[in-house]
Amino acid sequence: MTFETEGSIGPTSRVDNAVAAIDIQRVATPSLNDTLQQRLAGFSTLAEALDYAALGETGFNFYSLRGELSQTLPYSKLRERALDLAQRLASRFERGSRLCLVAETSVDFVTTFFACQYAGIVPAPMPMPVNLGGKNGYITQIRQMMVSADASVAICPASLEDFVTQAANSIDGKLVDVFTYSELFALSSGDETPVPFGPDELCYIQYSSGSTSAPKGVIGTQASVNNNLTSIVRDGLKLNPGDRAASWLPLYHDMGLIGFVLTPMTSQTSVDMIATSDFVRRPLLWLSLIAKNRCTITYSPSFGYELASKRARRADSADIDLTSLRVAGIGGDMVRPEALNAFRDRFISSGFNPNAFTPSYGMAEATLAIAFTDTEEAFCVDHVDMRHYNRSGIAQPVSAVTSEEHKRSFVKCGQVLPGHNLEVRNEDGTCIRDREVGRIFIKGPSLTPGYFSDEETSRAMFDGEWLDTGDMGYTLNGDIFITGRAKDLIIINGRNIWPQDIEWAVEEVDHVRQGGVAAFSIDNGSGERIVAIVECRGGLTDTAREELRRNVMQVIQTTAGSPAEVKLVRPHSMVMTSSGKLSRAKVREKYLQGAFDAAPEPALANSLG
Repeated sequence: MTFETEGSIGPTSRVDNAVAAIDIQRVATPSLNDTLQQRLAGFSTLAEALDYAALGETGFNFYSLRGELSQTLPYSKLRERALDLAQRLASRFERGSRLCLVAETSVDFVTTFFACQYAGIVPAPMPMPVNLGGKNGYITQIRQMMVSADASVAICPASLEDFVTQAANSIDGKLVDVFTYSELFALSSGDETPVPFGPDELCYIQYSSGSTSAPKGVIGTQASVNNNLTSIVRDGLKLNPGDRAASWLPLYHDMGLIGFVLTPMTSQTSVDMIATSDFVRRPLLWLSLIAKNRCTITYSPSFGYELASKRARRADSADIDLTSLRVAGIGGDMVRPEALNAFRDRFISSGFNPNAFTPSYGMAEATLAIAFTDTEEAFCVDHVDMRHYNRSGIAQPVSAVTSEEHKRSFVKCGQVLPGHNLEVRNEDGTCIRDREVGRIFIKGPSLTPGYFSDEETSRAMFDGEWLDTGDMGYTLNGDIFITGRAKDLIIINGRNIWPQDIEWAVEEVDHVRQGGVAAFSIDNGSGERIVAIVECRGGLTDTAREELRRNVMQVIQTTAGSPAEVKLVRPHSMVMTSSGKLSRAKVREKYLQGAFDAAPEPALANSLG
């Protein structure tokens, strides 16, 4: 599996002109404001929230690959820098225009994002590149985002200027200026007075994870974003004075941007950050930072916990003390109990409290969060008999006679946030009862009004006030359990087969890479058939590869009750979204293009950005 990283770029860019004169202290911001009372609600805009946070001493802290504090940005300094840059932006760009900015984990990105809030300019964060082999795919991806946003300008680190310029120059009939962050901060200040966004205006455009061919720009309004932020800090995380956050999540993705840039700021909470690429290289750096600064809040998709626990078996983690951690959130994909159990078993001796695990459910179309489990309760796993499930669509609990191969575990993701509603519906749109599996719909004040410049898709995702999440799941005593994505469902001879079941079973076969399996179906005109793309470890002889293929085919036959076409490919062939989710649609697309028919190719674009 390839994790999308932030390349070899350093954590900061050089800042020129008047902005450079603003001192950036090298001592981490405190966890607790001495005089400012914590405020968790009542802000109508992000600019208003930052105005309040700037009255205290807390803020952002950026750490290097070595775990050293490289830059610190108190909210007071952030506001000062953002207001200065807002003046420059207002003098150069029309209010309401869209500014695409590459979301590096840096002072410059954060400053520019908030400068847009004060200048009434809509920021549209774009990902960092995944790897050198993904250059063309990256250029195509960000070009599509610029076109979708109808952007006037694109901002990037100096090291990406060539990539971004190539993307901008390939846009037909539209001139998109390209600035490095240094050049942006060096713009002259004119006489234009910046006008911040009001409560009824936009906030940002946040692009989808890229599971489809063209990224969709989710509109965040000041009202929807601030409503969700209030629900997160007050009702979900239940933040307290002195809480401190730690994150490695990409700031392009909703869980990184809203979860660990906007949420800490709006609650006046200090946050410690490392770049996503640094986490991939050194997963234990994340945990060491939590231990060092006594952080209480963090979040990750399941694979982040899995990667940290695996790496810990090969590294010295004796100095990691996780007793301070009260919320170890899980989001961004279906929660895998095996990953959480492995992390618990490895780090319980380091003081980790398993009750800190906080599974949740959300999506960018709801700003970020939809449902939270209680932060003080142990995470709950529901064990389901899949034979009954596949026959009836009901998540029947396992019994004493259920065999291990027919058991499946689903993690409780909690109850919907206050002021929001959630329904599970069957195919004809009727609400169904507990344990009946159906399509999940939500409504509430945190929902997006739609996708930017895409009215048709925006209309299609709504049923009146209700948003069709595209997720499948069931309720139990008011809690939601997610079972998968509706569009990924495989139907063979009338039987529902979840691709995750196939993938997780195949991952247990010797010589198969963890996270390196994609299962989907193909209809060749005579009915659907299963295809599995499987990454195998290097160094296998032709005989060993053929034996591995037969073993995988047998596992799929046992798991799905159906034969499958199995293609063995080299490591790093999976296509991942910005949140680390497997993009089966893109793997399937490459299969149909014949990408796996020839010699195995290098790492494909898209992962964690």
